[in-house]
Amino acid sequence: MIKLAVVILNWNGKALMEEFLPSVVENTPQEQAEIVVADNGSTDGSVDMLKKKFPQIRLILLDKNYGFAEGYNQALKQVDTQYTVLLNSDVEVTPGWIDAPLKMLENEKNIAGIQPKILSQRNKEYFEYAGAAGGFMDRYGYPYCRGRVLHAIEKDLGQYDIPIDILWASGACFFIRTEVYKKEGGLDGQFFAHQEEIDLCWRLRSRGYRLMCTPASVVYHVGGATLNAESPHKTYLNFRNNLLMVYKNLPEADLKHVMKVRFWLDYLAALKFLLTGHKENAKAIYKARQEFFQMKESYTPIREENLKKTVLSIIPELLRRSLIVSFYFKRRHRFLTV
Repeated sequence: MIKLAVVILNWNGKALMEEFLPSVVENTPQEQAEIVVADNGSTDGSVDMLKKKFPQIRLILLDKNYGFAEGYNQALKQVDTQYTVLLNSDVEVTPGWIDAPLKMLENEKNIAGIQPKILSQRNKEYFEYAGAAGGFMDRYGYPYCRGRVLHAIEKDLGQYDIPIDILWASGACFFIRTEVYKKEGGLDGQFFAHQEEIDLCWRLRSRGYRLMCTPASVVYHVGGATLNAESPHKTYLNFRNNLLMVYKNLPEADLKHVMKVRFWLDYLAALKFLLTGHKENAKAIYKARQEFFQMKESYTPIREENLKKTVLSIIPELLRRSLIVSFYFKRRHRFLTV
C-alpha cells in the first residue's frame, strides 16, 4: 500500500535531476511510495527530460515559479498520501532511506515530522550545513544543528546516531504527515525561499506536535554554505524571513527584548560584511529589516493566531541563551558544547 509521496520541487534543475533522481528511483520501493516531481515553471528542458528518461515519475506542472515555499503548497494540494517527504532536487538518497522515518511515523502518532541524518554530498564524511542531524534554535532566532553550529561543521563520527527530538527538520529532506501539513497551514508562501521549514516546524512544535531526527536514515545533500559566501539576495531573504519568523512565533513576554537585541546583532552582521568587502550583503541586511517592518502589520493577525493555538509555552529544543555569545566569546563550536 502506497502511504508516502516523495515530492521533489524543480525549477530549472535539469542537471541536478539527471544526477540525483536515479538514486531516488533506485532506493524508493514502488509498493511503498510514489515519486512526484512538481515543476515550478522551468524553462531549461527539465520537463521534457523527465518525460523521456523517467516515465514512471508523476509530474505536477505548476504554471509559474512560486518559489520553494508556495511551490510546495501548490504541489501538496494534489497529494493525498498519508505521508509526504519534501525532498530537494540535489539530494542523493541511500538504500532503506524511507524505512526508519516511516516506522517512527507509524508507531508514534504524536510525531508530525522527521528528518534523516543529512551529510554533505561533496564531502561525505561531514555533516551538511542545512540540517545535519537535526535543527535547534537560540532565543534570538539563530538556527543551529547537531553537527553544525553557525559555520562550524563537524565530521560525522557517529556522535549523533541516537534519535532525538528537534525543533526543526531540514527542508532538504522532510518527512511530514500530509494531513498535519495542510491543517496547520503549510509553508509560508510569502517567504518565497529560506527559513520557511523552520517557521513551519516552530509553529508545529508550539502547537504540541513532536519533530524528530532519525539518523538510521541517511541522505547526502549538495547545498549549504557559510553566510559570507551567499549572494546578497539570499542574505536578504534569510534575514527578512528570520525576523518574520521570530515575530510570528515568539511568545509576547520575549518579543520586545529579542527584537532590541536583534537590532544590534543584525547591524553587527552588516558591519562584518562591510569590513570583509561584502558591501552588497550589508545593504541586503538593511533592506531585509526595512521590508520586515513594512510587512509586520500584515503579519499581526498571523502572530495572534499562532499565540492563540500555542499549547507548549516552553519548548525544550529552544535554547534560552545566545548562540552568538557561546560561539564567538566562549569558543563553543560543537553542538554538545553549546
